[in-house]
Amino acid sequence: MVVVVFRARSKPGIGKDYEEMDARMVDLAVKMPGFVSYRQYASTDGEELAVIEFESHETMAAWRNHPEHREAQRLGRERWFAEYRITVCDVARDYSFKA
Repeated sequence: MVVVVFRARSKPGIGKDYEEMDARMVDLAVKMPGFVSYRQYASTDGEELAVIEFESHETMAAWRNHPEHREAQRLGRERWFAEYRITVCDVARDYSFKA
C-alpha cells in the first residue's frame, strides 16, 4: 500500500470554486482503480491535511496523472494554495485494534 500525505495552507479569500473542485477531486479519486481510502482534516492553525491510500505506486501515479487532477493541481498552484507539501510513503507495517 502507498500512502500520500497532502499538507496545504490556502490563500486568504479562496471561494466556492475551490470547494467545488475539492469535492470533484474526492469523487474522482474514490472511483480510481487501486484507490483504498481518503481522509481530510483541518488544523486550528489553518493547515489542511489529506491522507490518501492507494494499492500501489502505479495506481497512485494514475491518479496523479489523471487529466482533471492535473488541472486541479495547476489551479491549486495558481489560485488556491499559499503552500503545500506532498509526502508519498510505502507502508512498512499496518495493524489495528477494535474493541
